[in-house]
Amino acid sequence: MTSMEHDFCQTVSRRCGEEFQRCLQCLSCAGGCPFVEAMTYRPNGIIRLVQYGFRQEVLESPDIWLCVGCHTCSIACPMAIDMPLLMDALREMAIESGARINETAILNFHREVLGSIQRYGRTHKLEIMLRYKLRQRDLFSDMDLGLKMMAKRKLDLLPSKITDPKVVGKLFSEFGF
Repeated sequence: MTSMEHDFCQTVSRRCGEEFQRCLQCLSCAGGCPFVEAMTYRPNGIIRLVQYGFRQEVLESPDIWLCVGCHTCSIACPMAIDMPLLMDALREMAIESGARINETAILNFHREVLGSIQRYGRTHKLEIMLRYKLRQRDLFSDMDLGLKMMAKRKLDLLPSKITDPKVVGKLFSEFGF
């Protein structure tokens, strides 16, 4: 474990606007999380590390990148803690601080999704996957799945756009993207 930062908990709480200090450590969040088996600390463990001020440990944890924001944990939580909101704040802080991110594949996927939203105002799944696969240098491992998705019309060949993409562009520039 790394050294403790005593104000880290308050910093994270202010950043995400969530009072996760109320966490009872009941494990309800971990019981429902679809990715808990891939995690080192589980959602409640991340909260505990933040509470104890283990900034570097949290910001360099691959666990914060595994959260997909499904809210299964939030629904199960007796204290109604919005765990995806906390994870989003931790990911932002990790990027801003230059923390070593071991899950580069997940980070690359997040970047491609944001890039698609910035370009079109919404996601273009086919382009996201193509760019992601190119970045990972892994073009063919999921080809069969991609073809099945195209056959079921789950992937559009051309991106759809919103009526005023400048609004989305303005949001991205306001937040420094």
